[in-house]
Amino acid sequence: MSYSDLAVRGGWPAIPADAKFAFGVQGPHDDLLRRRLLVSGDLAPEKASGPYNDDVAESLKRFQVRHGLAATGTMTPRTLAALNVSVQKRIKQLEASLERLASMNFEFGQRYVVVNLPATFAEAVENDQVVRRYRVIVGKTEKPSPTLTAEITSVNLNPTWTVPSSISKTEISAHMRKDPGYLSRMHMEVLDARDAPIDPQSVDWSGARTPNFTVRQQSGTWNALGAVKIDMPNPYSVYMHDTNQRNLFSDDYRFDSHGCSRVDNVRDLAAWLLKDQPQWNRAAIDAAIATGQRHDIHLSKKVPVAWIYLTAWMTKDQTVQFRNDIYDQDEQLLEATAEESAFFNQAGNHPLTAHLAQ
Repeated sequence: MSYSDLAVRGGWPAIPADAKFAFGVQGPHDDLLRRRLLVSGDLAPEKASGPYNDDVAESLKRFQVRHGLAATGTMTPRTLAALNVSVQKRIKQLEASLERLASMNFEFGQRYVVVNLPATFAEAVENDQVVRRYRVIVGKTEKPSPTLTAEITSVNLNPTWTVPSSISKTEISAHMRKDPGYLSRMHMEVLDARDAPIDPQSVDWSGARTPNFTVRQQSGTWNALGAVKIDMPNPYSVYMHDTNQRNLFSDDYRFDSHGCSRVDNVRDLAAWLLKDQPQWNRAAIDAAIATGQRHDIHLSKKVPVAWIYLTAWMTKDQTVQFRNDIYDQDEQLLEATAEESAFFNQAGNHPLTAHLAQ
């Protein structure tokens, strides 16, 4: 049954915010939850009643996986919120995704990388097959990662991190005002326009002006980029990289960066990108990182990469997936599309349009 059909039939029931569920014990909202899962196809029809048991837990896990949530089989706050999103909202997500795919201009090629921002996953694709999938951490809601298409040109091992001026002006300056030893402790240095070191004590850390200096963090275990940076020149100056905070990958809410994409198991992705250069296999990458020396490895053949924004899609096994519209872009897109459609419909009846069409 399509989501449009579900909408015509009234959609699915909402689960009360104060509903409680106990395994093996019949509760007042158990049948309601079963009915909710039944309507969305996550629970089989013959299991439509009864207490919260293994059947419910397994169907809830299926629902959680489809919505990018930790598959616990228990009712978590995020699971309840996802269950209570209306079918009308889900239809809008599907419409927005179709609109984006229809207007997408991307040279896929034989090998390419796709990062779906709302899903916080990166996929390496080869011959139309997903051969690698990685959890990623992308931009915070107030610092969203951009959608873009680019080409991966190189892999940097043991990179230094040149801190963006916006971060230097706000975060670095705030740290230095509180703790003058912050830069030293973070293995950072201040450089002038000619990349010559300057004394941090001579810098105005008030944050009132755009910095006329550069802050650079040395490579090492403390480096914010971790041990690997994947370079992909683009107008937004973002890239993919390792991190020294790998514990964040275990969370199912992975929107915590300043715009770049942190990649779990990024060394594996680096080895896949460099597979045409066998001297840079995984063992060689690990060995080079262990030296602590910087290595810039240029790809013999650039690999296309796309950062996309899809909050709804269908996998090859016909499973429909949804993610939160974390940057509130679906509604904006649909409103803009409706306005554009209305404009051209109105223009189609205008005498000038008819004249130009002749």
